[in-house]
Amino acid sequence: MEENLVIVESPAKAGTIQKFLGKDYIVKSSFGHIRDLHESSLSIDVEHGFKPEYEIPADKKKVVAELKKAAKGAKTVWLASDEDREGEAISWHLFETLGLKKENTRRIVFHEITKNAILHAIENPRDIDMNLVDAQQARRVLDRLVGFELSPILWKKIQPKLSAGRVQSVALRLIVDREREIMAFRKEQYYKVEAIFHPAGSAPGVKVKATLDTRFPDIAGAEEFLGRCIGASFSVRSIDKKEGVRFPAAPFTTSSLQQEAARKLRFSVSQTMSIAQKLYEAGFITYMRTDSTNLSTLALGTAKKYISENFGEEYSKPRQYKTKSKGAQEAHEAIRPTYIEHTEIQGTPQEQKLYELIWKRTVASQMADAKVMRTDIKVGMDKGPETFSVQATEVLFDGFLKLYIESSEEPQEEDEVILPVLHTGDVMEEDGMAAECKFTAPPMRYSEATLVKKLEELGIGRPSTYAPTISTLTKGRGYIIKGDKEGEKIPVTNLVLKNGSVSTVKKTEIVGAGKGRLLPQEIGMIVTDYLVDNFGRILDYGFTADVEKDFDQVAEGQMAWNELIAAFYKPFHTQVEKTLNDHQYSHVSRELGTDPKDGKPIIARYGQYGPYVQKGEGEDRQFASLAPGQLIESITLEDALKLLELPRNVGQYNGIDIICTKGRFGPYIKYGDRNISLPRGSDPLNIDLDSCIKLIDQAAQKRSGAVLLNFPQSDIQVIDGNYGPYIKHAGQNYRIPKGTDASALTEADCNSIIASTKPTGRKTRKK
Repeated sequence: MEENLVIVESPAKAGTIQKFLGKDYIVKSSFGHIRDLHESSLSIDVEHGFKPEYEIPADKKKVVAELKKAAKGAKTVWLASDEDREGEAISWHLFETLGLKKENTRRIVFHEITKNAILHAIENPRDIDMNLVDAQQARRVLDRLVGFELSPILWKKIQPKLSAGRVQSVALRLIVDREREIMAFRKEQYYKVEAIFHPAGSAPGVKVKATLDTRFPDIAGAEEFLGRCIGASFSVRSIDKKEGVRFPAAPFTTSSLQQEAARKLRFSVSQTMSIAQKLYEAGFITYMRTDSTNLSTLALGTAKKYISENFGEEYSKPRQYKTKSKGAQEAHEAIRPTYIEHTEIQGTPQEQKLYELIWKRTVASQMADAKVMRTDIKVGMDKGPETFSVQATEVLFDGFLKLYIESSEEPQEEDEVILPVLHTGDVMEEDGMAAECKFTAPPMRYSEATLVKKLEELGIGRPSTYAPTISTLTKGRGYIIKGDKEGEKIPVTNLVLKNGSVSTVKKTEIVGAGKGRLLPQEIGMIVTDYLVDNFGRILDYGFTADVEKDFDQVAEGQMAWNELIAAFYKPFHTQVEKTLNDHQYSHVSRELGTDPKDGKPIIARYGQYGPYVQKGEGEDRQFASLAPGQLIESITLEDALKLLELPRNVGQYNGIDIICTKGRFGPYIKYGDRNISLPRGSDPLNIDLDSCIKLIDQAAQKRSGAVLLNFPQSDIQVIDGNYGPYIKHAGQNYRIPKGTDASALTEADCNSIIASTKPTGRKTRKK
């Protein structure tokens, strides 16, 4: 009989813990949850206290059987799943499913996988916390009820295969509401004036950049001002110096790690969580799902020692941070390295980058404040009341800035600027001036990072829900896409003052552009509007946040979980039945105008296969699908006319028409009975005949397997295949090593490759 069986959630974690515990313990993995609600039925007994009906999925039956066998042969079973509500529920499911007994079952928790933490947990076991289990059950049951009852309404009223969710639909509403803000925004033009000054008497090449405090609404005002500046005398009116302090950011919580990894490393939210999970399971960092910014006494001491030894004692300033997040669930630590003295780790490049980010943030949080000198200089002139501002920041003591600077998606202060020594009254010689046409910017669309920040601010969801919520919206349902927004290109006229004369410069200003933004699709807008109209309470930001507070009360033992569900379900279910029985359906269409060439009406609509524009009526009507990111609500007549130009006859090649068009998988060429995809970035409306012929020829070569080299005496050919060049010999194919120039191979080279490699062939899967 084995003395001890330890059950954890993942195999990687099991391997790390097994090293610490030795031969007296067997560590096995449950591979996450071992049972859940039935996939195809409600699985909740609404009439009897909303009791969940759990099942063991088919892919988990083997795992459960193995764990049952191991548990029967162990004197003590240690349930060591994660220490959050999800982990507590997994331990409870294991206890129930494996038929464990209370007298020989121990629940242990730890927030880092180190030998000391594991041994400390085993010395301090506890019972399963049923309040935490109930809080998790409440979330699971409520989410199932909302999803299971709302989704069929969407299938009936809008389109099959749609889904709704308590947190998912609210997150979608945020994105849709922001898009509507942008649509309603009316940009305003203004002229911004910047000047270069040379302080009189200073060394050649010393220049000071300044910005005029006044903005002009049009080019006439800017031109009049620049005219007055010709021959004007400029001097320093005032100098204001203030010492300031910059404070380091708190150690990472789940959401702040997701945001910073997105900004600094360009990681998606799900990518960050996946990499952090691996770092945790390998014992490199503490638990990665946390609302806390707290650090342990041991971590504070280790950080102080490291900073003092490597930067100097003046750089050390131990401090604790208060958790700002509403309703922070668990009392464990912030995300930090398990061993602060380990500045680097072994792992993939992505794991190393994320670890370095966590390490720097943790250590910087315990470093001294930075001291800066902020200088604000006003430069005036003798030909008007306007003044120019010169702003500079000088770092007096770098403190934590020596190691780490938090990034932001908002415009930041410029880098440190060192100004020449100036005094009030000093003459400033004008060395060029420019008035640039700018436009007020609409609100920025959400990125994954800013959406997480907004959800956290509103108290919607929890650290464990952000990544799956965004993933469901983008990949699962197609409600939103993650992509770049080109922005509107506006031709503008700028003014330049140089050597006493004003000239004009033509330029294009781009407004509303953004990279990696979350863009709502038409179906996302339609679903949101329908749910807001019919289930406003569910889609209300305040209500969703209040439900999270109720879950917290359940976790603290202050509320019964099924009472929480009962209070929600009765009015919700009544509204569901009422909506199913009404005769309102969601039909979206918008008249855009008429084609100036033939006067036919053009309408944007939503149909069975998505949003489209239609020209004319009857048998001769034309259709064209909207491009990703285009919306019925905002598409212009000009955009619609461009879409209707497809399919487009580009010309002929070998007597066959070349047609450029667009399909569900993107733009392509139709050439006879063949379809050839256009390369990414190619525009089917503008691609020319020569480019199309080149693509057709390339596709023909790949299709036929063009012979690059032929050695008839050896029966050897080098062929350009679909997946790159390969050698064909005696009816067999041989891979050419990576990095080899296939066109430069000799007969001897080919024989050498054939002799040293096995022929390729279809792999057969063993049953």
